[in-house]
Amino acid sequence: MMVVDHGSLNIALPTIADKLDTDLPTVQWVALGYALGISAFLLPAGRLADVFGRKNIYIWGFILFGLASAAAGAAPNLWTLIFFKVLSAVGSAIIMANGMAILISVFPSNERGKAIGTHMAFVGSGSIFGPALGGILVDSLGWRSVFFVNVPLAVLGVVAAIVILNARRFPHILEENETGRFDWMGAGLSAGALIMFLLAVTNGGHRIGWLSAPISLAFVIAAVLLVLFVRREGSTSTPMLHLDLFKNRTFTLGALAAFVAFMSTSSIFFLMPFYLQEVLGYVPREAGLIMISSAASMVITGPISGRFADRFGWRPLTITGAGISAIGMLLLTRLSLNSGLVLVISALICHGGGGGIFHAANHTSIMTAADPRRFGVASAFINLNRNTASTVGQAIAVAIAVATMASLGFAPRLDVIAEGGTVGIAGAFTMGLRNVYYVATGLMLLVLGLAVFQGKRLQPIEVALPVEDPVVSPPLVEKGGS
Repeated sequence: MMVVDHGSLNIALPTIADKLDTDLPTVQWVALGYALGISAFLLPAGRLADVFGRKNIYIWGFILFGLASAAAGAAPNLWTLIFFKVLSAVGSAIIMANGMAILISVFPSNERGKAIGTHMAFVGSGSIFGPALGGILVDSLGWRSVFFVNVPLAVLGVVAAIVILNARRFPHILEENETGRFDWMGAGLSAGALIMFLLAVTNGGHRIGWLSAPISLAFVIAAVLLVLFVRREGSTSTPMLHLDLFKNRTFTLGALAAFVAFMSTSSIFFLMPFYLQEVLGYVPREAGLIMISSAASMVITGPISGRFADRFGWRPLTITGAGISAIGMLLLTRLSLNSGLVLVISALICHGGGGGIFHAANHTSIMTAADPRRFGVASAFINLNRNTASTVGQAIAVAIAVATMASLGFAPRLDVIAEGGTVGIAGAFTMGLRNVYYVATGLMLLVLGLAVFQGKRLQPIEVALPVEDPVVSPPLVEKGGS
C-alpha cells in the first residue's frame, strides 16, 4: 500500500495542478511534504513500537493513514491537500517502520532472509503497480480517487492486524535501565536535522544554488541539530536511536552500503523516464512498461536471495548482487541518441536483479546484527536510509546532468528537454546521463568493496521472550535456535 501510494501520487500530480489551478513546481510540495514527513517520523515510529508494543502502534498507523487519505481526497484546495498528505506521512512512517520488524520477529532467526526477501518482493510489486494503478484511477475516476482508494485498504489492514497478529509473538522487551519513556527531545532533534538537510538537498543545485545563503544556512542548521541529536542520544538513559548499534561493523558497513546503493539506483528511476520519452520518443505508457523490467527482476531475485542468505550467509550474495548491479550501470553508460531496447532492458534487468540479490541479503545482515529489542528502530533506520539516500542521489544525478548540459551551452534545466527539444539538447542530456551512470557505476563498485569488508556470518542475537502462552512461546524460542 505504501509503495503503490507513492507511485500513484506522482502520476496524479500534473492533473492535480490543473484541477486546483496551480503550477507543477508548487504542486510538487504534495509529494515533497509527504516524503519529508515520512523521513522525519520513521525513527520516532520505530522507537514508539519498541517501547509500547508493535501491534498497537502498527494498527494506529493504518488508522491515521486511512483517515488522512480520506481527508486529502476531499481537500478543497492545494494547501489543505498538502497538510493532510503530510499527516498521512506519519501513518506511512509507522507502517513502514514496523512492517519488517514484525516479520522478522515471528520468523525464526534461521529464516529471516526468507522473510526479508519476501518483504522486498512486495515492495518491488508495489513499484510496478503504483504508476499503472495511478494512471488508471486518474483517467477513469479523477485525481481524488488516488487518495480515496487507500481508505478501504487501510480498513483491511486494521482488521487483518487485529485478527491475525498475536502481540505476544513480538512483545516490547525493555532493557533494565529503560522505563518505557519516549525520547521526545531526540525525536525533535532528529526530525529537524532531517527536514533541514532534505530541504537543502532538494532545493540546491540549479534551483537556488548550493552556495547560496539559504541553502548554506540550512546545511549549517542540519549539522548543528545532528550534533545535538548525537549528544542527546549518548547521554539519555532512554535514547530513541541506540548509538551502540553502530559499534557493530556488520550493522554499520551494511547500512553504509545500502545508503550508497540507493544513491546509485535513484538516478535510474528519476532520469530514465526523461531519456525514454524525450530522447527515444516513447509515450508514457510504453516508458512505464520498459521501466517495469527493473522492478520485475527485483521481485524475482529478492526472495531467492533471502532464502540463500539463510543457508549460506549474506556475504557471497551481497558481493554478487553489487557486482551484477554495477554491470547493469556500466551498460547504461553506453546509451546514445538511438539506443535499442535490447540494451536498455538488458541493463535495467541486470541492475534490478542485482539490486534484489544485494538488498535482500544486506538487509538480513543489518537486522541480524541488531538486538531484537531494537528491531523497530533498526527497521525504521533501514527505511530512513533508503529515503534519504534516494533524495541525495536524485539531487546529485540532476546536478551532474544539468552541469553537463550547461557546459555544452544549454540551459541547466531538465524541463528544456521537453520544450520542443532539439537534437542538440537531446544529445547534451544523453551525454549528461552517461556521466551520471559513470558515477553510479563507481558508487556500486564502492558498495562491492563495503560488502567485502562487512564481515562474515554472525550468530543472531537472541533475547528470551516472556513465556505467557505455553502454546506459542516455547516453539518460537526453540525454532529460533536459542
